[in-house]
Amino acid sequence: MSYLELLGRVAPETIVAITALVVIAVDLIVMREEPMRNRFWVCAGFAIIGCVIAALWLSVLEAPRVSASTPQSLVGLMFMDDLITRLVKTALLTLTICSIILSLGAKFTEHVGEYLGLILFATVGMMLLVSSTDLLMIFISLELTSLSLYILTAFNKQNVKSSEAALKYFLFGGMSAAFTLFGLSLVYGLSGSTNLAQIAAALAPANGHPLDPLLIIAIVMTVIGFGFKIAAVPFHLWAPDAYEGAPTPSAALIASGSKLASFFIFAKVMMLAFAHAGGSGAWHQYASGWLPALAILAALSMILGNLAAIVQKNVKRLLAYSAIAQAGYALTGLLANDSQGMSSLIFYMITYGLTVVGAFAVVSVAEQGSEAQITSFAGLGRRAPLVSFCMMIFMLSLAGIPPLAGFFGKFYLFAAAIGGTSGLGLLWLVILAIAMSAVSLYYYLQILKQIYVVPAPNDAPKILVPISTQVILVLLAIGVVALGCAPNLLLGRLLVAMQASGM
Repeated sequence: MSYLELLGRVAPETIVAITALVVIAVDLIVMREEPMRNRFWVCAGFAIIGCVIAALWLSVLEAPRVSASTPQSLVGLMFMDDLITRLVKTALLTLTICSIILSLGAKFTEHVGEYLGLILFATVGMMLLVSSTDLLMIFISLELTSLSLYILTAFNKQNVKSSEAALKYFLFGGMSAAFTLFGLSLVYGLSGSTNLAQIAAALAPANGHPLDPLLIIAIVMTVIGFGFKIAAVPFHLWAPDAYEGAPTPSAALIASGSKLASFFIFAKVMMLAFAHAGGSGAWHQYASGWLPALAILAALSMILGNLAAIVQKNVKRLLAYSAIAQAGYALTGLLANDSQGMSSLIFYMITYGLTVVGAFAVVSVAEQGSEAQITSFAGLGRRAPLVSFCMMIFMLSLAGIPPLAGFFGKFYLFAAAIGGTSGLGLLWLVILAIAMSAVSLYYYLQILKQIYVVPAPNDAPKILVPISTQVILVLLAIGVVALGCAPNLLLGRLLVAMQASGM
């Protein structure tokens, strides 16, 4: 396959990468002397157009070629082009567009082209990541995504916390990359292959590879590496600082798109490559493997994330600990280790991504250039009614209140865990998840209390909400309500895509 043919087969990623270069060139060559507002609007316009074209290519132009029965592998089985990866990539592009819109009018940087270009390069990395079926491509895509996000975290030079957060994020990320690389190299040494399907066949017990100590070490190293990416306890220490210090649009992309891509590839690696080493984390049915390890991570993430969020005064840190707890819920679906668990995980992460981007959009309105303390939301209900109403939808959805998307997402996750191969053996984890969801309601309501009950200070500044932020907030809120009332809008497509992809 020639390079030209290769670029044609990965056209959506190519379109986004070329768009990133165009955005940088336009800002450096054409718009450099223009006012900051004009530079942001023009460059963001190019970036959004590129993402829309890539999304249309995925969902419309190429849809007839990728039929339900013909998932296509590319470049020696390194990429998989099937319906489920296309759906996830479309979701990633949607979350990227939302993050770009949040950047409009930002004042934290003068390097507009570089900032938006890095957002697009991070998106390319995430899109390649979800398509990868080869260990080498998974690692390269992870690093492309991670390096872009490290720089995006440090982009606010006016805030020393931004640099501090980026340094911590980079150091923890570098350590996790080492664990990941060590684990994947052991997997290659044991199986003699870097392809996920071939690894599963080589590591099957019938081929003389029971769960020996070297394979256990490989699995542990791999779980540590991916555990950092999804911010599961005890690999979560970077998340609160990164969320707090990063510019709000960067934090929104880290919390939404990065989490979706990382969870998807994590589930794919564990369910495909280590299919014969799952074991069991069910009550009184313990068996060695990666499932009991993930059960422990899920329980710790739910407990620590929710309890730590209660005492947070900064809303970004609160959302970070909330994200850690949400990672625990999501792992519950992965423990089902079947197609229903996978579809519930993807549904949950997509709806969570939409919700958390909306929450960060409201935070960008409330912080008004200062730190996003919880008291910054005092009286917001009277000062910005539309924004406050959207925030109420996002908070209640994160808490899992019906009929919002967060409720159905959790319901589907827990149903998958109970209905999986472990049966009622995972009921202990589901009960813990429900109890922790009740705990989470406390700190989400604390934000709503500030918005609707606590009066605004007399010297509170006037709230100016950009029209672009209002539009994206309303669209996200409508999406959260619609996916809660009619989950089949997304879930039906997910199930069809899962069946077509043979997962």
